[in-house]
Amino acid sequence: MKRILIADDHSLIRAGLKQLVSGESDIEVVEAQNCTEVLSKIKSGPVDMVVLDISMQGENGLDALKEINRKYPEIPVLMLSVYPEDQYALRALKFGASGYMTK
Repeated sequence: MKRILIADDHSLIRAGLKQLVSGESDIEVVEAQNCTEVLSKIKSGPVDMVVLDISMQGENGLDALKEINRKYPEIPVLMLSVYPEDQYALRALKFGASGYMTK
């Protein structure tokens, strides 16, 4: 079973992404609403992939990305953002993101 951590401060976004992958029987979705929760959930159990919002309330997804790559470099991180690619995509990839997707 693969575990995907979806991190976004908007519950509607998390629910929509969860619904997209819920039809797959070999995927378990774990949710987080802020960067502190992301790091805590990664620490508490194995995670195979993180879908991480670039800007969550009060915290910066790029900082969480750096921390994930420092402590768990084997976990791929897909950055999710409302910002256009030209503003953040290159920076996210430079910091170790595996990909960048706009909402």
